[in-house]
Amino acid sequence: MTPSSTHTLSTNTKTDWRRTHTCGELRKQQVGTRVTLNGWVHARRDHGGVYFVDLRDRYGITQVVLGPELSDAVKLGPEFTISVSGKVVAREPHNVNPNRPTGEIDVVADRLEILSRSNTPPFPIDAEEDVAFETRLKYRYIDLRRPAMQKNFIHRSRFINAMRRAFERQNFVEVETPILTKATPEGARDFLVPSRVHPGEFYALPQSPQLFKQILMVAGMDRYFQVARCFRDEDLRADRQPDFTQLDMEMSFVEEDDIFRTWEQVLHETFRDAMGLDVAIPFPRMSWKEAMERFGIDKPDLRYGLELVDVADWAKQSEFGVFKDTIARGERVMGIRVPAQHPLTRKDIDGLEEQAKSTGAKGLAWWKLAAEGGSGPLSKFTAGEQGQKLRARMQAQDGDTLLFVAGKQSLVWRVLGDLRSALGKKFDLAKGEWRFTWVTSFPMFEYDEQEKRWFSAHHPFTAPVDWSMGGDNPDLSTLSSRAYDLVLNGWELGSGSVRIHRSDVQQKVFSILGIGPEEQTKKFGFLLEALSFGAPPHAGFAIGLDRLCALSLGMDNIRDIVAFPKTASASCLMTDAPSTVAPEQLAEVHIRSVLPPSAQKPA
Repeated sequence: MTPSSTHTLSTNTKTDWRRTHTCGELRKQQVGTRVTLNGWVHARRDHGGVYFVDLRDRYGITQVVLGPELSDAVKLGPEFTISVSGKVVAREPHNVNPNRPTGEIDVVADRLEILSRSNTPPFPIDAEEDVAFETRLKYRYIDLRRPAMQKNFIHRSRFINAMRRAFERQNFVEVETPILTKATPEGARDFLVPSRVHPGEFYALPQSPQLFKQILMVAGMDRYFQVARCFRDEDLRADRQPDFTQLDMEMSFVEEDDIFRTWEQVLHETFRDAMGLDVAIPFPRMSWKEAMERFGIDKPDLRYGLELVDVADWAKQSEFGVFKDTIARGERVMGIRVPAQHPLTRKDIDGLEEQAKSTGAKGLAWWKLAAEGGSGPLSKFTAGEQGQKLRARMQAQDGDTLLFVAGKQSLVWRVLGDLRSALGKKFDLAKGEWRFTWVTSFPMFEYDEQEKRWFSAHHPFTAPVDWSMGGDNPDLSTLSSRAYDLVLNGWELGSGSVRIHRSDVQQKVFSILGIGPEEQTKKFGFLLEALSFGAPPHAGFAIGLDRLCALSLGMDNIRDIVAFPKTASASCLMTDAPSTVAPEQLAEVHIRSVLPPSAQKPA
């Protein structure tokens, strides 16, 4: 059936189809009232010439009764958009639906108007079975009609507005920063926009409002925030889209503690106002080094233990040559104790070893403790005093399984961090409670072995702990930054830092990163000049709203909290974006495609 014109059937002269109430509003108090409802046909049932129609809008569902004079004259299909008018009547007690807020009443219609007909939907709105995500994206306007999806976006709206109010209560000012800006390196590729009026030149879509919010601090704005749209041309993951939303803020004359207290108060008020939850503050804090040593990852899930343990003292005295040689090379041997109440079979351990190898380890050494020595490759090296020392170091008891990895520090952290996460999921330990934590004092620089140069671990505008930067010949691997992350249940919610407010220090950081004086002026001259006009000490933070809203609903993927998400290949199945454009459009912006016509998608 294809859409056609409006069809009106009525037993009275009223012609105004606009609603007087929503489909989730009517109760017994309105019995006897004449009402008009608008919505979609959610379901319909024929009971011997009388039709019962479940009429749905985003507020709820009301059952509408159509007598023979209406039901015989028009056939309603699923998802038809209709308007009905009639009288509210009370249901008989045995017909009350306790699972529906409107379940004590019906609307007996004497007027029906079809506002819009619908093709057969590609999937039922109330479908409980899984619908292919590609189908949901192609017909996103149908998918978004589902009550569960609408609840997600109502929650998102309330959550973000609660955050806005919380910032305003702390005297922050919302300021919009440009979407068309200058290409600057921030760790990901820019989306570029060609200029029509400046041939051969390009704008970039902002990866963040970073430089503008720092300049707002130089301008004396003091406390800024913004619900900001940001764009990064990078590979997608479950928690990432090429265009995303973050709540961005910056403060003047502050240090880390001020940022932490501000955000703790904002999140406490947001969860209280939007969800009725009492989030405990202040949040715990740990350094990046502590997080890596204890959990092998800089975004630890604190809802369960399984912490990493260094066994270097035991390993260098053991008879196990692999461990002894590893320590002699100045590398690490660390382990995880899996308690007896979480038993691991030999098949489980083999699977964990394969996982360890897939992330770079040469193997996974293990020992399952028992009164008679236990089992596993390490059991032959744990007899007598050696075994007792390892038990004591790992705080282990009979029935526990100990897992060990040896190698370079970064590899040991990474492998055991991944194993810890896998074990947390396997034994369903990662559930319940809200465990926030601040992770602080990240490294200032990271060395890329492939490119043979240093990169900023956070971004190049992050202040060092030591403003002298270690003097004239610093050991860059030892420098710490004043960067910090906020982590919730193993997810990084956002990042921030104390900023460099001195032009000379900013220039030195650029030089370390291989950005020479000429390039500094070309790319960042406006920032360096601004910093030379009395820049206040300042710091800031930005939180990913898509991710936070998803986590607040218990989701591990942001796609159902983003209205129109892209696929893993960064395409929109509904609009078929990205797409080619006509040659004359390219000519207007002075662009020529190098792809042959056969390789281009049709416009």
